Amino acid sequence: MRILISNDDGYLAPGLAALVRACEGLGEIDVIAPEQNASGTSNALTLTRPLSVFEARGEHARGFRVVNGTPSDCVHVALTGLLGHRPDLVLSGINNGANMGDDTVYSGTVAAAMEGYLFGVPAIAFSQAEKGWAHLDAAAATARAVVEQVLAQVTAGAEPWLLNVNIPNRADASTLPRMVTRLGRRHASEPVIRQTSPRGEPIYWIGPAGDARECGEGTDFHAVAAGCVSITPLQVDLTDHAARPAWVARFAGRSA
Repeated sequence: MRILISNDDGYLAPGLAALVRACEGLGEIDVIAPEQNASGTSNALTLTRPLSVFEARGEHARGFRVVNGTPSDCVHVALTGLLGHRPDLVLSGINNGANMGDDTVYSGTVAAAMEGYLFGVPAIAFSQAEKGWAHLDAAAATARAVVEQVLAQVTAGAEPWLLNVNIPNRADASTLPRMVTRLGRRHASEPVIRQTSPRGEPIYWIGPAGDARECGEGTDFHAVAAGCVSITPLQVDLTDHAARPAWVARFAGRSA
């Protein structure tokens, strides 16, 4: 088993180190992570400059390889030349905060896993439901258990799959029920925060994410609020299949 691990909080993030420790013994592990916090970068690839890779030296990151780019850059570079082999599994996280509902569209954590999936490698993104790294060891133990359960139940060589896992910040996280969910929805983000720079120029911070809007039974929001680990199977197809016939009719029967 060869496992590639990345994240979006950067190579020094406690969640990355915890996930790597939790996966020890499962196989050969390569860690390739962003140099800086790249939260909210989604599936961005760096196309306007070359990327640099160096080996980390810190106590908790020794042996990690670091890319001065996005989470997708890390996995893309790894799979297209840096590793020299094809991993059997891509893992991303553990993220400092939830990636549920609309968050998955913006999430660098999910994007790193998705990049592996796009290359035909099974992948899992892991996040803690709240920021602050509380009970991180329990979340890491949960991630290990999820990986072991999936590997034991999915046939080797099967079609690739992509899972988005959100773990409550609880000391008993590894014993919580695991619920297969769908993505909920959030309300629109809060307004931007306007400030003034030291030079008197207006600057803007993106506002906080909106509260959960669609959070009923079966959603990731509902599962986590009920004290469960949420596991959401994801896909890349963004086609609105239900609306497609109406659009065909609007364009006089000419389909795209």
